[in-house]
Amino acid sequence: MEIATIGLDLAKSVFQLHAVNADGAVVWRKKLRRSALLQELAKVPPCLIGMEACATAHYWAREISALGHQVRLMPPAYVKAYPRRQKNDAADAEAICEAVRRPTMRFVAVKSAERQAILVLHRTRELLVRQRTMLINAIRAHCAEFGLIAAQGVGHVGDLLKRAIQAGPAALPDLARAAMALMAEQLESLEKQIQTLNRRLLTWHKQDETSQRLATIPGVGVISATALAASVADPGHFRSGREFSASLGLVPRQNSSGGKDRLGRISKMGDRYLRKLLVVGATSVVRRARTANSAPWASRLLERKPTRLVTVAMANKTARIVWAVLARGEAYRTAAAA
Repeated sequence: MEIATIGLDLAKSVFQLHAVNADGAVVWRKKLRRSALLQELAKVPPCLIGMEACATAHYWAREISALGHQVRLMPPAYVKAYPRRQKNDAADAEAICEAVRRPTMRFVAVKSAERQAILVLHRTRELLVRQRTMLINAIRAHCAEFGLIAAQGVGHVGDLLKRAIQAGPAALPDLARAAMALMAEQLESLEKQIQTLNRRLLTWHKQDETSQRLATIPGVGVISATALAASVADPGHFRSGREFSASLGLVPRQNSSGGKDRLGRISKMGDRYLRKLLVVGATSVVRRARTANSAPWASRLLERKPTRLVTVAMANKTARIVWAVLARGEAYRTAAAA
């Protein structure tokens, strides 16, 4: 029987495959080692292969597509409803094979190696920023134990460290001063590494037209623009801006029934990193709206709603604008210009 669809359950070393024909009848089930996967799929005539959009999925999608197969990635949360019995590799592969054939299934665009490299820069920068925050909190806590404090903000930590290192033994023991010197060196090293990543992201931003168009949106800077341009490979996977915003978890969670609409807090589904960047950018827009009235829509909303709610609403609106800019291939235009 000719194979029409294959469900591939990804793993580190051992992969499970489930193949069916056009009628849905099982052709074979196989368990393959990592080194034998591409060799086995090269023997199979071109067909549809479904995988979950998990770790290493984009790499395998590029490699398998090069063999002539049609590869589709699906969010793991959407595949979760299809396993019929207890969880194991064979059942997962069968569920993936069943899910990829559904006409209403939603798919994830396969990212190129270049866009994944940009996302690696973002993930590395996020890790270093998190480590810097942890280090600053530790420095403040240790200095406070000896009565040395400083104002809030990253810019005041350098002055705090200088005072700690220059303090006499009566104010700060020698052992604590030595530890502070080590943390100061570590903090300086992290700052240099973060700045290096920022410069590389800026260089890519100047070379990518999509990222430059996204940066014209209020509340979207170089960091957010490069992350969005690298993450959203094909805006055509979303039918509207609201659907794109929902994929980032910026729409209210629904618990509606019987014709009654019940809306709660945002769902927080999808990419947390992109959602955080949009919320941070929206915070700056709302802050300027309070002082300079630069965003009339946010200013009117601030008159009757809490600030944090307005910020998330602004992030939702920004996400819809991002989709429109990506889908239409145009730069952002204000309402008056439009």
